[in-house]
Amino acid sequence: MNLNDKSKLLHKSLESLDSLLVAYSGGTDSAFLAYAAHQTLGDRMLAVIADSPSLPRNELAAALAFATHHNIPVQVLQTHELERPDYARNDAQRCFHCKSELFTQMEDARRQLGFKHLAYGMNLDDRGEFRPGQRAAALHGALAPLVVAELTKVEIRTLARNAGLSLADKPASACLSSRIEYGRPVTAENLAQVEQAEDALHALGFMQVRVRHHGDLARVEIAREDLARALTLAMFDAITDALRPIGFFYITLDTQGYRSGSMNDVLPVTAIASAN
Repeated sequence: MNLNDKSKLLHKSLESLDSLLVAYSGGTDSAFLAYAAHQTLGDRMLAVIADSPSLPRNELAAALAFATHHNIPVQVLQTHELERPDYARNDAQRCFHCKSELFTQMEDARRQLGFKHLAYGMNLDDRGEFRPGQRAAALHGALAPLVVAELTKVEIRTLARNAGLSLADKPASACLSSRIEYGRPVTAENLAQVEQAEDALHALGFMQVRVRHHGDLARVEIAREDLARALTLAMFDAITDALRPIGFFYITLDTQGYRSGSMNDVLPVTAIASAN
């Protein structure tokens, strides 16, 4: 299918759903799905944002602003995954427990508000990645309309760009918990440390970053195109001065640069197989 046919299939599949709750994070995929669902279903859809300490405040604000700009109805749900011991212990199943909390609350909201279906922004490329949250979505019957339309990440960005959506080229973002090394408990405190550290790096002009939390050590990932600017003694001092007051005693710069899911590199194959 060409991209135009895929777009038509997406809208046709959404049209068949009567009414829909969309799990909305503010990332390109979920935002485009929410936009397309609103274009097709109007007020018969509702975008739902899960808010907790694992969601950066700037991401929440941006997601709400996007929905407001495009008149997409949106509701914020307070989720409590940090209260789940299975989530807080932070093993390879963490994402499953997070999404289980989200979709459990969305199921409750769906029944209370009278909506027929749940959906989330999984795309065709996601199927081959380590994403245990997909299992939670399946257990709760959440639909994946972007997969039904066979849309890849690149194609979704193209459609978003064609629609004039401001986040068509937005860098990928994951929850703050994904920055905490496996086996280190997820707490509100270490999530706040990561958020403050990444905000500090943004203030230094590095837009695509991850601060990986290894206790007293912060492993900083910066987009490779920005690494040269980071590799000066003056910038080393600036990064150290910014991150040490947050609670990191050691700060190291990852020479591979920014890459999504780098914490998964240390997981054994058996853990990945059991989590998916």
